[in-house]
Parts: sequence; C-alpha cells; structure tokens
Amino acid sequence: MIELKTNLPGKKSLFGDACNILIEHDIQMGGNWDFDRGNFDTILNQDGDNTIYLRIPFHVIDGELDEDSAMIEFDVPFIINHVINIGLDDDDSPVLASVGLDQFQTPEDQDGPIVYDEKWVREGEARIAKFSDHPIFIAPLV
Repeated sequence: MIELKTNLPGKKSLFGDACNILIEHDIQMGGNWDFDRGNFDTILNQDGDNTIYLRIPFHVIDGELDEDSAMIEFDVPFIINHVINIGLDDDDSPVLASVGLDQFQTPEDQDGPIVYDEKWVREGEARIAKFSDHPIFIAPLV
C-alpha cells in the first residue's frame, strides 16, 4: 500500500454528491463498506492477475451510508495492488458457481508488492487532483 499526498483528506461532502462527482471520473463505491465507512475505488492498471487500484477511504460523520444525505469525510487515499486468486476455492459452493452467484474469490494477496511505485503515485495523485477542488467538497477549517 502506498499512501498519497493530496488535499482530499479531511474534506467533507454529502455521500450522494460525492458519488455523482466521482462516477464522472470513473471512480465508484467499493463493495466492502459498512454503514459508517467505505471506499471509492478505480483501477489504474490491470496486468494478468495483478490489478493496481486507487482507493479513496472515507467515514460517515452524520447519517448512514445507505442515504445520499449522509455526510462523509475523506481519509488518506492510497494505491494498492490486488492479486486475484485464479485457482479453485474449496470453500465455495459449486451450485452457486454454476449459476454465476459465486463471482468473487478471496484475493491471493490484497496488498501485493507494487513494482512501479512512483508511476502509480503520480497517476493516483493526478486523478484525485481532477476533482478534489470541486465545490461540493468542503475543506476542513484550519
């Protein structure tokens, strides 16, 4: 994992507004969320079984995450290398797999090594710079 230096941490926004702006930049809500926190994710690079993600974590400071009106605050974004498991998963149900409900296996390595550190840092920071000054993102008071 590589943390990024951006002006996003500490900024706040309504969850629905943030989703609308981020989707315009091909960044979507990640699947592993809870009512008080979550991540926005996008793929920076995919090569075989390695996928480099830009992950933008946030936490809810008012409301619940399933509501567009929930107020969220962004945490430090980072880059992660997710290495997929291309083998069979012995714990999964063959019935679920046959009907397409068992699409995702446990990753082989959720935080694999990132070979091109500086490249991913520059690309991740540039992607965030494209939207982080949007007026819907309220900067923290200093």
